[in-house]
Amino acid sequence: MSTSNNSLTHLALRKFKQNFWGVFSFWFIVAIGFVSIFAYVIAPDNSQYANQMHISIHSKKPGFKVTMLSIPTTQTNEQSWLDKVFFGVKNETTEIPISAYSIENNQLVCTEYASDGLEGISKSIALDDFPNRDYTSFITKKTFLFGTDKYGRDMLSRVLVGARISFFIGFVAVFISLIIGITLGSIAGYFGGKIDAVIMWLINVTWSIPTLLLVIAITLALGKGFWQVFIAVGLTMWVEVARVVRGQVISSKEMQYVTAARALGFNDFRIITKHILPNIMAPVIVISAANFAGAILIESGLSFLGIGAQPPMASWGAMIKDHYNYIILGKPYLAIIPGLCIMSLVMAFMLIGNTLRDALDVKT
Repeated sequence: MSTSNNSLTHLALRKFKQNFWGVFSFWFIVAIGFVSIFAYVIAPDNSQYANQMHISIHSKKPGFKVTMLSIPTTQTNEQSWLDKVFFGVKNETTEIPISAYSIENNQLVCTEYASDGLEGISKSIALDDFPNRDYTSFITKKTFLFGTDKYGRDMLSRVLVGARISFFIGFVAVFISLIIGITLGSIAGYFGGKIDAVIMWLINVTWSIPTLLLVIAITLALGKGFWQVFIAVGLTMWVEVARVVRGQVISSKEMQYVTAARALGFNDFRIITKHILPNIMAPVIVISAANFAGAILIESGLSFLGIGAQPPMASWGAMIKDHYNYIILGKPYLAIIPGLCIMSLVMAFMLIGNTLRDALDVKT
């Protein structure tokens, strides 16, 4: 005789799987997470921060192709393979876009690429500078699928590497907000009285300050940088978590299972962590998904204002800042591409949040 699992977790998972957009958003987020971790393995430009500049081919349209000459170097790269995979290759070679090349008097004579019908500068390199005089392996045809930015960097590589900041800021910010929010919300809701009044005063003061201004203030206090932005965003997102947890704890602390735990002599810490919190996590999970999306938008806004991730680090918000004026110059894709990336990732988190809300609702 077969038995079916009708636990609340199983029922919630079943309802989640039945929602197409929720499942699609989940796998989309998983794919973005994979890309953000292994961005340097996937990106055509695997240099650190995908910062290989070629000014002569700046602001080219998607699909642009050019012949690239890599000048050999005698320097040795002592990076470990793990460092190369997760942090990019320290760029020690020089790439030159060329339009033509020929062999003359035991030298490779090449003409540098120039836009708008201009004649590029000729450059000569001795064949002996190439290993085994094999220059052909140093000349490749390169395609820029997303075009190039105003510095001649590969847009596709910058988008892939920039996903790392936008994706991981959600995890760090939500982690910080959960620690602070759950702790303060649980204490305020469980003990009440003056403790609740003090914590609610702190929540209301923090709530009254515009989020972006508070993040800017914290960022300026901690300094500009990668981790400073992560911490600043996390320190501003705990308020909503604390309010939700406080309300849930107030309604749960009078339940029979909590009364039974008190009768058994359990201390307050165990009652909160082992009995109350596991039963109120559903709304916290939903609000965490929304906070993911909010953290991505806040980081993009900070980068757009110039106080987020600092150059040459790739960030979607910084890419929009660098190219928003190109919208009226006939090259809107330079700002639209990172904008669509932000929109799609935020939309995925919002959709998965809505799906989780429906799946965890015991009334449906």
